[in-house]
Amino acid sequence: MATRQLLAELTAAYVARTGQAFAIESVGGVDAAKRVQAGEAVDVVILASDAIAKLVAAGHLRADSVTDLVHSGVAVAVRAGAAVLDISSEDAVRQAVLAAPAISYSTGPSGVALAQLFERWGIADQIKDRIVTAPPGVPVGSLVAQGEVALGFQQLSELIHVDGIAIVGPLPSAIQITTTFSAAMATGCTRASEVRALLDFMASSDAEAAKRRQGMEPAHTHSQ
Repeated sequence: MATRQLLAELTAAYVARTGQAFAIESVGGVDAAKRVQAGEAVDVVILASDAIAKLVAAGHLRADSVTDLVHSGVAVAVRAGAAVLDISSEDAVRQAVLAAPAISYSTGPSGVALAQLFERWGIADQIKDRIVTAPPGVPVGSLVAQGEVALGFQQLSELIHVDGIAIVGPLPSAIQITTTFSAAMATGCTRASEVRALLDFMASSDAEAAKRRQGMEPAHTHSQ
């Protein structure tokens, strides 16, 4: 879901440029991977790079088509109007987490990494009853906006479109969690040239402004 807004913007730009029609369906990453594994017919898959690598290894996606699109970092949000938090250092974030009555993070790769961070800090047991898991399809930001949690961690791209929250800022570099999103062609794809042209556009400099506008950094590497 982190790339949903970006893909909508890039596909609209590509259709306007080429007239090539195509449909993108945005679902949770776990669901998307399961559907590809189950053999659902698709032309191209866009997921976190580790999920793409697993689907390549399982023979569902073409290794020679893997294209890194964006790097996406995690930001911290509080309810609009809440007191300003200090998250300038690793210790400041730890203190903020310990002070928060309720915390939420995503179920994706960033959430897994945060859980590991809380374990490393030695506070996992202390805060476990205060962690609210956002149901699938419900953004962490909406729980923050509704006042259900005081502190929300999610990819910046998923927070910037949520009303009723204040984005405190990105996690400090020492503990920043970056997810790379990549695209790859399905092994059963019958429209390779069309997919290749689309991926070339999505990885090109013409797509950079949209990526930054949607809270992400362009990734410039083509994996072979």
